[in-house]
Amino acid sequence: MTALRPAPVTRDTNASKKPSERRGSRTRRFLWLIRAWMIVLPVDAIMLLMPLLWAPDEYVAIISMTALSLFLIVDRGRYHARLHVSVLDELPSLVASLLTAAAIVATGIALLPEGPMVTAFMKNAAIAIVLVVIGRIITSQLIIFSRRRRYSHHRTVVIGGGQTAAELIRILKQHQRYGLSVVGFVDDKDAAASMVSERLGNISDLDSVVTRYRVDVLLVADSAVPERTLVEEVRAPASSTCDLLVVPRMHQFRTVSGGSDHIGSIPIMRIGNPRLSGPAITVKRVFDILVSGTALILVSPILAVCALAVRIDGGPGVIFRQPRVGRNGELFDCLKLRSMRPATSAESATNWSIATDNRVSKVGRFLRRTSLDELPQLWNILRGDMSLVGPRPERPHFVEQFSDKYDRYAYRHRVKVGLTGLAQVSGLRGDTSIADRARYDNYYIENWSLWLDVKIIIRTFFEVVFARGR
Repeated sequence: MTALRPAPVTRDTNASKKPSERRGSRTRRFLWLIRAWMIVLPVDAIMLLMPLLWAPDEYVAIISMTALSLFLIVDRGRYHARLHVSVLDELPSLVASLLTAAAIVATGIALLPEGPMVTAFMKNAAIAIVLVVIGRIITSQLIIFSRRRRYSHHRTVVIGGGQTAAELIRILKQHQRYGLSVVGFVDDKDAAASMVSERLGNISDLDSVVTRYRVDVLLVADSAVPERTLVEEVRAPASSTCDLLVVPRMHQFRTVSGGSDHIGSIPIMRIGNPRLSGPAITVKRVFDILVSGTALILVSPILAVCALAVRIDGGPGVIFRQPRVGRNGELFDCLKLRSMRPATSAESATNWSIATDNRVSKVGRFLRRTSLDELPQLWNILRGDMSLVGPRPERPHFVEQFSDKYDRYAYRHRVKVGLTGLAQVSGLRGDTSIADRARYDNYYIENWSLWLDVKIIIRTFFEVVFARGR
């Protein structure tokens, strides 16, 4: 098995694909979104805002509850489309989020000296919750209808050919409501599944099968292939873009809980599906714009003083621009306050550490120790090159090296790079383990929540205040 080596430094990672394939992939993903959370989320919002029709004077409380409710639902990952669509399955978590939002707003109202009556607000909140449940019933039926009419289907390859795989294929062919259209299965030998579907190749052929059949979902059933080999195949470039569903081992003997889905009576776990996708990306982007825009205004005096100090210390050229690798391997100009005398472009792009470089000025050393040299990156965030929190941006020269050498390093570029990150607040900055950084970065991507971003920002603030890590 050759090492994973995507092309992270090209400006278009899809350049090798035919235009029709790229358009087809984008269209399928757009239809997936528009028939899942892009239907459910707006309907939830409309239902939550309905009390404005008869209680317009309470608009602040009602809008606050709406915003907080949607935030809690998104943060808990409840806008990801399930295989088994059921309002009853989602009801406990949904109602808990809505009640939490209502309780927070009601507490705020109670603390106001001349605010609206809490009792009146809670009545409207209760009506809104009922309306949201009714809206969920309607949207659930719309999703099921679109699946049965094959408007919203995802091309699926089953990994494994045993009895469990055969049963899954049989159920999915009989019941369109799951939204999975089985193309075939892959396994190293013909087995029970060959009676109900076509064997497309061996496990080692998985990546080429995904490309050839434009597969959206991989469903791991009961392959006899060693787990390490299977993991390597699923991590291959084309396969890693698919949603990964797994039948838990020994599921016949134990109850599977913790948010599992199911096909028929067979439990299904969603694995390696980053939480930082779909509506979460929109939420994160709005958060980035609000915080970076506000921060730029607040720190502008500090930025001006730092820029003046750099100008006096080192002459013209206050801002340093350097190409860095961003999301999906796209290059952008990363901005910093200049902290050292200019180097050649080749030297600047390939020198790993400048901590002991004698060209770093006294002002520059202070800026680097306090991370004030990175304040201009707030502009990178505002214009969309970066995010507040994410994997730190690296130079193309080192991305090429590290992608070859370190497992899953290239997967860091699934999201926008950040001003700070989980790896950095965990002590991994400067000359520290690249492998550990990649593990922390990928953990962040796959376990993202808005609260995790807030925690990292708070920890970064204390790192900067106490000038630790430099």
